[in-house]
Amino acid sequence: MPFLPTISTFFIVTSAVLVAIGWFFILKGKAKAHKRTMLSAAVSALLFFIIYVSRTIFIGNTSFGGPEDIKIYYTVFLVFHIILATTSAVFGVVTITLAIKRKLRIHRKIGPITSILWFFSAVTGVAVYLLLYIIYDGGKTTSMIKAILGG
Repeated sequence: MPFLPTISTFFIVTSAVLVAIGWFFILKGKAKAHKRTMLSAAVSALLFFIIYVSRTIFIGNTSFGGPEDIKIYYTVFLVFHIILATTSAVFGVVTITLAIKRKLRIHRKIGPITSILWFFSAVTGVAVYLLLYIIYDGGKTTSMIKAILGG
């Protein structure tokens, strides 16, 4: 198992689990526990992002190493995941900002949407991890810095 992708996937799964727990807390009227849990989920997601970006910049991205005849399906799925992850991250920042600014009416409206997007993002992220590193051997990894500077 590759170390950094495994750790980053752990953080994204942890984030999704914490979002589910936070959702449970708010449904039970436990606003303080909800706030702490959701902020912990955000920290976990941020740790994922830091590891992912650092790995992408300094080590590179791993290409799909599975069978050529399913590569197109993987690529379409990956693009879907990237769009979903980016959208849910933006929604997450907005949702947290609304809560911090005490704009709770709007926060309550988009919070559930954000959570659902985040769950799907986490699930598709785990699927990408499994396809890239567990089910199939990863393909070639190229450093972004080497790709830009040549070498």
